Amino acid sequence: MKKYIFFLSVLFCIGTLSAQTLNQAKKLFDSGNFEKAKVAFSNFVKRSPNSAEYNYYYGASLYETGEKEASVPYLEKSAKRNYIGAFRYLGKVYADLYRYDKAIENYETHIEWLMEKNRDSEQAEAELSELRHKARMFKSVEKVAVIDSFVIDKKAFLNAFKLSASSGKIMLNENADGTIYENEMGNKRIFSEKKDNLMQLFTQEKLIDGWGEKEMIESLSEDCNINYPFLMGDGTTLYFASDGEGTLGGYDIYVTRYDSEDNVYLRPSNIGMPFNSTANDYLYAVDELNNLGWFVTDRFQPENTVCVYVFVPNETKQNYNYETTDPEIIKDVATLRNIRSTWTDEEQVRNARQRLAALKYSDKKEEKKISFSFIIDDSATYTDWSDFGSKEAQSTYRQLIQKEKDLNQLIHNLETKREQYINENGLGKKKLEPSILDLEKRIPQLMEEVEKLTYEVRRLEIEKLRK
Repeated sequence: MKKYIFFLSVLFCIGTLSAQTLNQAKKLFDSGNFEKAKVAFSNFVKRSPNSAEYNYYYGASLYETGEKEASVPYLEKSAKRNYIGAFRYLGKVYADLYRYDKAIENYETHIEWLMEKNRDSEQAEAELSELRHKARMFKSVEKVAVIDSFVIDKKAFLNAFKLSASSGKIMLNENADGTIYENEMGNKRIFSEKKDNLMQLFTQEKLIDGWGEKEMIESLSEDCNINYPFLMGDGTTLYFASDGEGTLGGYDIYVTRYDSEDNVYLRPSNIGMPFNSTANDYLYAVDELNNLGWFVTDRFQPENTVCVYVFVPNETKQNYNYETTDPEIIKDVATLRNIRSTWTDEEQVRNARQRLAALKYSDKKEEKKISFSFIIDDSATYTDWSDFGSKEAQSTYRQLIQKEKDLNQLIHNLETKREQYINENGLGKKKLEPSILDLEKRIPQLMEEVEKLTYEVRRLEIEKLRK
C-alpha cells in the first residue's frame, strides 16, 4: 500500500513539474527569450510530437531565432490542427521565403479564425495589407543585369564603389551613421544627420569662405530614418534609403525627383525588387559615364558584413512577366541568390564586366601621371591635370577621355564583327547583322558627343582664363 501511495506521489510530482515547466517555457517565449524557449519546446515536441500547442511554440521559436525554413513543418503540423497562431507565423515565414501566395492564404485563414472566435483582428489585418503590398512588388521584379558582387566589412563598403569624377563623391559622415553626397562641382552636399533621434536628409551650399548653413529637406521628412543619398547627374533625381512604412523590411531604396516650380521633392517611390529585400538595402549610386550602378545590402550576410552588388542601369524599367516566368526564376532574380540568373543578355554583361574590370584595376595614382596632349587654343596646350584652371573643364575632359575610349572600343568591335561577317555562312551573317547595324548607328552618335565635349572643354577653360 505504501509503495502504491509513493508511486502516485511521484506521478503527481512529475505532472506538476511538467506543468510548471510548460508555463515557464511559455513565459520565456512571451518575454522574447526565444533561444531558451526553443530548447524547452524542443523537449516538449520530442515527448508529444503531435501536440498542436508544442509544435506551434517550437516552430515559432525557430522562426524568431532565424531558422525560418526549419520552422515550417512544425507550424504546418500545428496549423493542420487549427492552432490559430500557427497560421500567422506560417504567413510570416512564407513571406520571408518569397512564397507570397501561401503567405496571404495563411494570413487570411488566421483572420477568419480570429473573427470566428470574436478576437481582435486589427493587427493581423494590417499585417495582411502590408503582405499584399510586398506580393505586388514581387510580381513586378525589374529585369536588370547584376554583373558582380563584393562581400565586404560594413564599415568599409564605400571601398567597393568605383565612381567616375563626373558622378560626384560619396563619403562617410563622421558626425553621424550615414553618408555625404557631394556633386561633381563640389558646391552642393546632401547628407544624413539625426534630428529628434531620427536620421533625416539635409543640404548645404558652398560659399566663398566655406559651407553655408545646412537645411533639412522638409518635403522628404517623415517619422522614420532617411539616409544614404545619391543625386544623379541631372541634379533632379535623388535616390535614398528609408526604413518607413511600405518597406519590404529594414531600409529600402527610394527614388524621388525635384520639382523646380514648387521647390520641393515629389513623393518618393520604392524602386522595388531586386534592389530591395526583407533585409537592409541602401546607397544606390549610378556612374552614368561608365553605365554601371552599385547598391549595398545585408541580405544573406552575417552581422557587420554587407554585400555590394554591381548592375547595369536600365534606360527604361522593364519587369519580368510574372504570369509566364517560372516562379523559381522570379525568386532567384528577386533575391539575387544567384546573380547569373539575371544575365539575359550575354553581350551586355560581358561589356559591363569589362568596364568594371577597367575601373577595379585602374590605379588612381597613375591617373595623375597620365600623359596627354590637349590643345586649348593657339597659345596653350595642356599636358597635365594641374594645367587646368577650371575644375569643370577638367571634369569634362575626363568625360571626353572616357568617351574617346568608348569610341575606340566600338570601332574595334565593329571591325571585328565585320571580319566575322565575311567568314560566316548565311545564318551566321543574319545573326551578326543587327549588332553591326547597331554599331554603325552608335559610332557616329558617339563621334558627335566627342566633338561636343571637346568644344565644351575649350569653352569652359577659356572662360576661366578670361576672368
